[in-house]
Amino acid sequence: MTSRRFSLPLAALTLTLAACAPLAPQKPAEKPAEKRYTAAELLALQPTDLAWPAMSTAGERAQREQAVAGIRARLALPPGPERDAALPALFDAVAQYNADIDAARPLLLAALPALAERDDDYQRALLTAAHTLYAPESASLIEPLLPQLTASKPFAIAAYTLLQADTGAAERLRVRVPQQFPAWADDARLAALMQRLQPSAAAPPSLPELLAAPLQPGFAVIVSLQRPGRQQMGLVLVRAADGRFVRDASGRLFAQPQLALARSGLPGTLTNGNTPQGLFTIVGAGTATNPNIGPTPYLHSKLPIEATPAEFAHADDAGAEWNDAIYDSLLPPGWRGWAPFREAWLAGRAGRDELLVHGTTINPAYYAGASYFPGTPQQGCMVSSEDWDPATGRLLASRQLTLAQTYAAAGTRSDLAGYLIVVELPGNGPVAPAEAEALVAAAGR
Repeated sequence: MTSRRFSLPLAALTLTLAACAPLAPQKPAEKPAEKRYTAAELLALQPTDLAWPAMSTAGERAQREQAVAGIRARLALPPGPERDAALPALFDAVAQYNADIDAARPLLLAALPALAERDDDYQRALLTAAHTLYAPESASLIEPLLPQLTASKPFAIAAYTLLQADTGAAERLRVRVPQQFPAWADDARLAALMQRLQPSAAAPPSLPELLAAPLQPGFAVIVSLQRPGRQQMGLVLVRAADGRFVRDASGRLFAQPQLALARSGLPGTLTNGNTPQGLFTIVGAGTATNPNIGPTPYLHSKLPIEATPAEFAHADDAGAEWNDAIYDSLLPPGWRGWAPFREAWLAGRAGRDELLVHGTTINPAYYAGASYFPGTPQQGCMVSSEDWDPATGRLLASRQLTLAQTYAAAGTRSDLAGYLIVVELPGNGPVAPAEAEALVAAAGR
């Protein structure tokens, strides 16, 4: 039987997802129950235990047709309040389906000059669309907006869009940020932006040192190796509780593709941006109600701040309040204070959450020709591919399930507690197994 990858699009195109958080109805009492897994339950699962009706050919086609019809209905609205209100959902769907990008462009460009009159969330949504889809065309309209963007999140998105489109923007922004936000160092988003504007010339720490670091002895660790910019497929490894990286019976290192790119391409400190680089904690596994994730169990990773210090350290008492010293205490000496690896710490401070390790129900055909194909970027999580039966929508094969079960088998905890490292590896092209093997060998693991 041949297999295809299918997508389940947004259940309601009027809803913009925040990160990879499970979808829930508006009334808390109606929230669907979410299955949580012990290690034994996770290990017992088979792909054929999982199915999703919209993974079939007919289901996927119907969902896409409905989504495209929704896009075109919004495009057809006359200028006015109704169309303005529809723009955030419109551009979210355009980006997900790579549909009607050219037709939607004039609406975005027409909305930008008056964007300062809108609330922060509306600004964020349209500036994210500009960054994702229309950076070169938007730059000349965005720069005059900067003095009027008083909240750090929209300002930072606008700044990154300028950096993407205008090589001279960095110098202007280095002057503007301290002028417009004198307390920028206390704002995680602006602190990350200033790091981008004032890159360090220091050599990066040793990757083998990080791969060998004990973190918290006795816990399994997932290591996601990614390229800077995230436009290429990364690789995910698993280090067992005994400190050795998982290998198969022939001695081959467990290393399978994983994408840590968001559709927006924004940095990790911003809503729906890429997975931030750094250290996460893992606190279990569950089945999401977000239809873009589907039924395959995700691994529940949490950022600093999102997890309490005790939860992050898997300890009863790890300090009453978060500070950067707690984060650094889990890292090897060479990595403490290394600014790029503190992105996860800044992302937690900025309020990001629900960045999960999960599968996908998005059709990779939507991104055919992209450098990361067949990856399917979502809202900033770490995504592994899955194959679905085109006739029934039943799961045939899942790299996500393989990863989750490899991690469960490599640990000693029934609650699946452990850690996740997301780290960037210099180079070009998809991260290759030979690169991972060399790093693991150098780490002596």
